[in-house]
Amino acid sequence: MPDPIGDSLDRALESAFTRRPPQSAQAQMKYLVKQLKGTKAAAQALGISQRTVERYVAGKLKRPRQDLRGRLEREVKKRWQPQVRAKAKKAAASTGGLVVSTRARFGFTAAPGTTDDARIRDITQALPPVFADRLFTAREQGATEQQLQQIAAEGLAQMYFRANNTRAAGLGVEFTDVEHIEIQL
Repeated sequence: MPDPIGDSLDRALESAFTRRPPQSAQAQMKYLVKQLKGTKAAAQALGISQRTVERYVAGKLKRPRQDLRGRLEREVKKRWQPQVRAKAKKAAASTGGLVVSTRARFGFTAAPGTTDDARIRDITQALPPVFADRLFTAREQGATEQQLQQIAAEGLAQMYFRANNTRAAGLGVEFTDVEHIEIQL
């Protein structure tokens, strides 16, 4: 099941990398074995046999199946340059904030007489550091995609629809049917 917001947060952090992660299956497998301190742990993380891991490390196997290639790439990127990743998170959560660009359905609960019909909108909005901190913290604590979506909705409601709480005081925003979302540092 795709996690558009969670995956977008990961891609935003990957944009801060200063070096490219390993590209070949052998280099990726060696990196993973080193990070996880053994072939058994690497095999468990990837859902394959320890012997298969050893074959990739030795260079006997070179081209993983598509599903294994995706898992291998994700596991390597998850562990690649942890200090750079932490520094990018800290900068976004303390001073920089995030820019959210989305195409989704927005509906409202507002005062009577206003139009509250949900409709598709394209929105690009900078969110302050407090929302960046909440999103990254929730992601680290294993929040569901629905919880991440709720935090993003609160940020967009405050900054875009209520203009940083200077207008439309009681406006509640509903954020559903996310067609596209991209988060940048």
